Amino acid sequence: MRGRPVGVAPVLAETTGCIAVSIEAKRAGIKRGMRVAEARAVCPGIRIVESRPEVYITYHRRLVEIIESCLHVSKVQSIDEVTCELRGSLAAPERAVEAAKKIKAEIARRAGACLRSSIGIAPNWLLAKVASDMQKPDGLVVLNDDAGDIPAKLLHLAPTDIAGIGSGTGGRLRIRGVDTMEKLYALTMAEMRGVWGGVVGERMWRLLHCEDLPFFEQEGDKSIGHGKVLPPERRNNADALADLHRLLQKAAMRLRDSGLYAGLLHVHARHRDDTTWSGEIRFNETQDTLALTHALNELWKRRMARAEDARKAPLRVGVTLARLLRADGHTPDLFDAEKERRSGRLLGAVDEINRVLGKNTVYFGGAHGATSDAPMRIAFTRIPKPEVEEIDRARKGRFARGGKQCGQGEASG
Repeated sequence: MRGRPVGVAPVLAETTGCIAVSIEAKRAGIKRGMRVAEARAVCPGIRIVESRPEVYITYHRRLVEIIESCLHVSKVQSIDEVTCELRGSLAAPERAVEAAKKIKAEIARRAGACLRSSIGIAPNWLLAKVASDMQKPDGLVVLNDDAGDIPAKLLHLAPTDIAGIGSGTGGRLRIRGVDTMEKLYALTMAEMRGVWGGVVGERMWRLLHCEDLPFFEQEGDKSIGHGKVLPPERRNNADALADLHRLLQKAAMRLRDSGLYAGLLHVHARHRDDTTWSGEIRFNETQDTLALTHALNELWKRRMARAEDARKAPLRVGVTLARLLRADGHTPDLFDAEKERRSGRLLGAVDEINRVLGKNTVYFGGAHGATSDAPMRIAFTRIPKPEVEEIDRARKGRFARGGKQCGQGEASG
């Protein structure tokens, strides 16, 4: 597939979307999120392959290890992006370029020559990220403030090319007549605060003007959720509910692994006619899979009571656990404290069995028939733990026959 247009899809179905596309596919006009059927129409020669998250996570961990052997990794930003601080003599542009070239060479030697990387060097993490995006798939871009590169080398970009300026903020900027980088750099710090509605705007102004600020402090997880596009043969209410149970059990295991409790369950479905249904229910915070299962069944019962929704075929389903609370802030129910402790020990044992012997060794019956239908998904800012969400390859080899061979790919970050 090297050198050919390739699209990656969560399932092999014409109605699903491409979650990633190769450089060659992008040049042919394919965009991330485009439906597979549309991608084939735009580029008849495109090759569609199914996502393999466990392979990507294996490579991610290997790449972090390789980069760490060259430069300290300050922060893992996502599955395909890390940031390293250049301190002391490494802050000199020529030494920084040498370090970047060493990283590229080590990736080629230890991860595979076809795994390309783009590296940006700049006064702070935000501008380094912008620089890394300026030359792909195998770039090395330096933005040197002392040489007048900022903002000169950025003026051809759009404001929305800057991380942290999404469609919403971009719209607010356009309302103020800011539609170019030159106009963005002309804004005062106070004006930036006004656009963002607070201190984030000030931080953005300072970062764009080369101040070396720490990473934005991220709030803790606001929700834990999973969703999936149903394969064609499972686009019916019974199978959709089984898939929801499997997704919920994955989310509950993550909840316990993170030491969190949830006080709200949100369930949603998109139908084949593009209509949607959703419902949510609140309860005393819990991490008990059985309690969450009862809540899911109640919400689905409400959906099935609506004839206009019950007769529609689900295309995509998902669950979200919200109103999260850390374990040290949780107070057990006065009358059910012992029951909660017993349930916690039982579910802890179930989680450990599934970690050691493989996912779905033990599962709640609502997910029966769907235990192989909820693969890992990698979000932009969350890297799943195969040890929690999936059986790892070493254990899989001991308990199952067959399997896929891991191959080389390409990434940029």
